[in-house]
Amino acid sequence: MTKKLLTKNILLGVLSWLIPFAVSFLFYTQDGQLVVPYATFKSTIMVVGVISGCYLLYRYFKFVDSDFIKNGTIVGLFWFAINIILDVVILIPIMKTNFADYFMSIGLSYFSIPVISVTMGYLLQIKLK
Repeated sequence: MTKKLLTKNILLGVLSWLIPFAVSFLFYTQDGQLVVPYATFKSTIMVVGVISGCYLLYRYFKFVDSDFIKNGTIVGLFWFAINIILDVVILIPIMKTNFADYFMSIGLSYFSIPVISVTMGYLLQIKLK
């Protein structure tokens, strides 16, 4: 992986976390009260994450010339780690929760990142055969 591709990987990975995080503020009052039911909030943020994540993966793969499955695996694992780390540093303290409860509520959903990225890599690999 070139330095340029690694930089794109990290920057887009941070964006994959930042976009849903920023959108989540639209659902809270200034004093921190959720303005919609929790299930609606969680579903909406999940949809925002999937849509923005797929678009960011599309942008990432525009810079990949070969080894699409390998690159899909690498980017998926990187973004999974980036999302978990940023949640541990920023989100868990805001939520005032422990890692186990956080992971069961939010962290598990990040497994979709490598699944989608590897799938995109696989599709690109078979398309170019």
